[in-house]
This record gives sequence, C-alpha cells and structure tokens, in this order.
Amino acid sequence: MNPNEIKELVELLAEKDIAEFEMERDDVKLRIKRTHEAPATTVVTGGYGAPVPMSHAAPAPAAAPAAAPAAALAAAAPAPASEEGLTVIKSPIVGTFYEASSPGAPAFVKEGDTVAVGQVLCIVEAMKLMNEIESDTAGQIVKILVSNGQPVEYGQPLFKVRPR
Repeated sequence: MNPNEIKELVELLAEKDIAEFEMERDDVKLRIKRTHEAPATTVVTGGYGAPVPMSHAAPAPAAAPAAAPAAALAAAAPAPASEEGLTVIKSPIVGTFYEASSPGAPAFVKEGDTVAVGQVLCIVEAMKLMNEIESDTAGQIVKILVSNGQPVEYGQPLFKVRPR
C-alpha cells in the first residue's frame, strides 16, 4: 500500500466520519484512529520492519447548521458551579459500555477515583472487539454518565473528570 492510497483512505474515512478503521493485507497492517481533539495518526507495519508513523491530519467535520442555535443556547446559559472546568470523556466508537474487564471483576474506575493520562476507564465493545477507552486527562472522576452494559453512540459523553 503506497502513501497516496493511504491518504485517499484517510480522506474517505474523514468524509464518511468513520472514527476507527483497521485493515490487514499480506504483511501490511493498517490502523487509523481519528478523534476530533487531535489529528489522525496512521501507523503502517510491514512484515520486515518497525512501525512507520505517518501523519495525515483528517479535516474536522463541519458543524451542522442546526447545531449552532443549540450551542448558542448552551453557551448563553451559565453552567452550574460544580460543572465548571470539567473535562468530558466521550466514546470514540459506537458499541456497548462495560465498566470492568469481565463480569464480576471490579470496575476500572468509580466516581471519586483519581485517574492518570492513559489509564483505562472502561471498555466499549464493537463487533466483538473489546476497545479499552483511556483517559486523556489526569484528574478525578466526578460522574460516570452511562451504566454497565448500556449501548453508546459515537461522541456520547461517558465520564466527567475534574482536571488536576
């Protein structure tokens, strides 16, 4: 797979608003993961070499015109004092939310826990793949917004964290 094919694929995924994609062909494995906070990063691994990072920033999707009035209303209304300064961690994919690695295991986190950047907060299962969702903020879990076993949508808020 050449860089132009990868670039076309990244553009197609951005156009279709696909957050995560993985492909394996012969000795090449390609995984693309996009978030709205940071540019997409693509890593290509060949059978004989180390991973080669390639930066292809996917354009952020344009906001829908209908969302603008709702955003203006939300900005105009003052946030409750306890909600100010909180970081919201959202689901990067559609799937099922799990608070623990297996039934009966302790939850990865609970309200009041302190978390570090990169710490696993939950699992979102999509198409029988267990995707660990990691914290992108160090701080304290203020609120868990979904229940164990609940279906979640792309971009749905999962946790509220008070940054350190």
